[in-house]
Amino acid sequence: MIGISKPQISEEEINAVRDVLNSGNIVQGEKVREFENNFSSYCGIKHGVATSSGTSALEVALRALDIGKYDEVITTGFSFIATANCIMYTGATPVFADIDSRTFNIDSDKIEEKITEKTKAVIVVHLYGQPCEMGKIMAICKKHNLKLIEDACQAHGAEYKGRKTGSFGDISCFSFYATKNITTSEGGMCLTNEEDLHKKMKLLINHGMDQQYKHEILGYNYRMTDIQAAIGIEQLKKLNKFNEKRIKNAGFFNEKLRDIEWVSLPFVSPGCRHVFHQYTLRILNNKRDQFLKYLNENHIGARIYYPVPIFKQPVYKKLGYNIELSNTEKACEEVISIPVHPGLTKEDLEKISKKITEFKS
Repeated sequence: MIGISKPQISEEEINAVRDVLNSGNIVQGEKVREFENNFSSYCGIKHGVATSSGTSALEVALRALDIGKYDEVITTGFSFIATANCIMYTGATPVFADIDSRTFNIDSDKIEEKITEKTKAVIVVHLYGQPCEMGKIMAICKKHNLKLIEDACQAHGAEYKGRKTGSFGDISCFSFYATKNITTSEGGMCLTNEEDLHKKMKLLINHGMDQQYKHEILGYNYRMTDIQAAIGIEQLKKLNKFNEKRIKNAGFFNEKLRDIEWVSLPFVSPGCRHVFHQYTLRILNNKRDQFLKYLNENHIGARIYYPVPIFKQPVYKKLGYNIELSNTEKACEEVISIPVHPGLTKEDLEKISKKITEFKS
C-alpha cells in the first residue's frame, strides 16, 4: 500500500530522542524551549508555546483571548472537527461561513454577513496547505474589532505574499501530528507577538502555574515533552526540503492528470506558496466513492478529507445546527486526496498517476 502519509524519521530524530532519554530529563524542559524558539523564529513570530496537540493549541488560543460563554466565533465547516470543537470547549458558539469553491478555505466575502454583536473572533483554516486570503480577512477583523486565530495545522511553511502562515493572527496554531508536514508524533504550537498572550498561554498549558505550586489561573496539562520537542527540532531543519518535495510531487500529478475531464486539479491562489499537506482532487462524475474503492484496491491509500461538514456531524445536529452551505457540501461530495508526501518514490508517483488515468469513469 502506498500510504496517504509517511512520517520522515531518520537517524537524526532517533539520536535526538536517545539523547533525551539518556539525559533523564524527558518532560518539558530545555528541548521544548529550544523548539519553541526555533519554530517561532522560522515563522517570523516572537513567541512560541508548545502544546500537547494541535487541538489543545486551538483551545489555549481561544482561552487566552478570553473567548467564552455567549461569544460567537466565525469559522469554516470544512475542516477537521477540532477546529469547531475547541470553540465549544470554551462555551462559545461556532458560526459557520461557506468556503471558496476553488481553494476550499473560508470565503472572505462570506465572513461579514455572519458577524453579530456576539462575534468575538474568526478562526481561519489554511486547509490542505493552502493559505487563506489573509489581506482581506485581516481588514475585516480590524474593521469589526475581532480577534483573529490562524489554524495553520496543515500549513507549516506555507506563504501568503511572502509571509509565512502563522504570522498574521493574534495567535496562530500548528499541529505536529504524525501525518503533518513535520511531526513530533503528537504535539502542537501556539505563536503570538503579544507578550501578555504569551505569558497567559504559558500558564494555561501548565495548570496555571507561574512558579511551582503557585496557580495564578485555572489551567490544564497541555504540555509538550522534551522527547517530542527533540523530534521537532530535527524535523524543522528538514521542513523546507520536505515541502519542496511535496510541491514537486504535486507538479508531477498536475502534468500527468491535467487532461482527465472528470478530474479537477488543485487550485493555487496567486501570490501563495501551497505546501500540499494534501493533494486534493475533485471528482466530477459522481463516482468519487467508486474511485476511492478502486484506488484502495490497487494499493493506493487515498482518503476523503472531509466527507461530512462539521455542522452536519451528529453531535452538531443534536446541538440544533440546521444550515446549508452549498460550496462546503459540494466539496464534501467531490474531494479525494491522493498521496503526495516526500517519501514517495518515482515508481510510486508513476503508479498513482497511471492507475488514475486507467479508471473507467
